[in-house]
Amino acid sequence: MIRSLLRHTSLRAALLLIALSSVPAWPARAWADTCPEDCSEPPPPAVNIYKHTAAGHLSPVTTGSLPRVYVPNRSSNSVSVIDSVTLKEVDRFNVGSKPQHVVPSWDLKTLWVANNGTGKNGSLTPIDPMTAKPGQQVPVDDPYNLYFMPDGSAAIVVDEALQQLDFRDPHTMALKSSLPTPTCLGINHADFSVDGSYAIFTCEYGNGGLAKIDLKNQKVLGHLDLSRMGMPQDIRLSPDGKVFYVADMMNDGVFLVDGDSFKEIGFIPTGIGTHGFVVSRDGKRLYVSNRGSHKMEQGKAKGPGSVTVIDFATRAVVAQWPIPGGGSPDMGNVSADGKQLWLSGRFDSDVYMIDTVSGAVTKIRVGVEPHGLTVWPQPGRYSQGHTGNMR
Repeated sequence: MIRSLLRHTSLRAALLLIALSSVPAWPARAWADTCPEDCSEPPPPAVNIYKHTAAGHLSPVTTGSLPRVYVPNRSSNSVSVIDSVTLKEVDRFNVGSKPQHVVPSWDLKTLWVANNGTGKNGSLTPIDPMTAKPGQQVPVDDPYNLYFMPDGSAAIVVDEALQQLDFRDPHTMALKSSLPTPTCLGINHADFSVDGSYAIFTCEYGNGGLAKIDLKNQKVLGHLDLSRMGMPQDIRLSPDGKVFYVADMMNDGVFLVDGDSFKEIGFIPTGIGTHGFVVSRDGKRLYVSNRGSHKMEQGKAKGPGSVTVIDFATRAVVAQWPIPGGGSPDMGNVSADGKQLWLSGRFDSDVYMIDTVSGAVTKIRVGVEPHGLTVWPQPGRYSQGHTGNMR
């Protein structure tokens, strides 16, 4: 009886297998109607660190700010104020000794003039962007440049002569801590990684090079000597957050450095005295100011200064705009709509307003040795410092 039952069970199992083998094999994706042709994870969205700095992205904090260009005249110890609509200088006021840069605060409420004086006698002059008038100076040691922690928790004063970074209260500028940078002679300009974990600073003097700084732990992670001895100046991060562009005034071009690995990966020739960077309002191009001289101070007026335009996507030079009649373009920024590029003329006592479509130049007379001007207001959620490195 048991043997007969097993025989019948085996027969039914065999018939079931034959029946199943005759069913057509449907593609697996026919059953997975919620998954398209490729069931793998979609790629992460493309990073664009400048997406919040496009035209039309002005912060509500800037509402009511006067449309002005603020120009620090280093050898005149003054700031020229230009109406960006009429293109006329409408005011000029005295500040501290040797003003270098006008820097928007992290919260966009104050413009700080970095008067780096000589060592211990420096100061910061606050400007109210609603009135375009200065406030009371704050004594600060050697503020050649000024940046802000990505989260706004501290101001970072770049003490070029003292070879250190001072971390200060972003509002009162009271000193919190200092970080010596002995391997970075003439510590100068900076930009920040996408996640804000580190910054890379340029080292202007000595053999040049770069210093990588751990911001959270406030320590030097390393020093990078570039392939050619030079004089690094400004530095800016590519839109995808991977490559730092480094202006080198002696090598007349731009070094490319992978930030995470901290390795040099390329070089782009631009013009004589490569000096400053401004990112276009759409974040697709980099304006490079070539000062027309290798001299730090007392360079020749009406030199072969120019502006080079680099396409971020291809890393190719797509335009070259000489300054008519000669000039010395230095630092600056673009207007809120991206149509005007503003640069100081360091050795010519001029400011250049450049049409970003045609490259046409308008010159405006200012004080002696104009340096790191800023344009205000600018789009962005917050400022990381310098002449308006917005994010």
